[in-house]
Amino acid sequence: MTNTMMMDRTGMQMPGMGVPGMTPTPTPTGMPVGSNYLMVPRCTMKFEKCAGGMKVVCSCDDPMACSMMQNLCMMLQGGTCSCCCMMNGMMVCCCNLTMGMCKCEMTKDGCTVTCTSGDANCMKMIQCCCDCMAGMMAAGCTCCLMMNNTPVCCC
Repeated sequence: MTNTMMMDRTGMQMPGMGVPGMTPTPTPTGMPVGSNYLMVPRCTMKFEKCAGGMKVVCSCDDPMACSMMQNLCMMLQGGTCSCCCMMNGMMVCCCNLTMGMCKCEMTKDGCTVTCTSGDANCMKMIQCCCDCMAGMMAAGCTCCLMMNNTPVCCC
């Protein structure tokens, strides 16, 4: 499948971002546990401000990748939501959207995650995260949308 990428989930869930000095945890039998990988759909992401916060629009051209992303969103919605920008496999910026309520809506070619808050200061923080993510992507970073610390889509 050309529209997905592998991500290692043993460290901080970003490629190249494992915890330094940490070794795999041994099982009760004494054997270390191998890497835990997850296939993440490659999508097109757009960040836009909206009333009360921001929207992240994820869309996929490949129907299989789109279905996988929509299933991940449906399973993981209602928890924490974060966006991480990376350059050359290293995390540059991560916005944890804990200051708002995030909702996921399915579209014909992906999903839209809307993060809003009724508090004026929290809304400003969410919109600053929107500006930051959009600026990072415009400058050449890749972005990964995560729900409950599980990557949902990457571009």
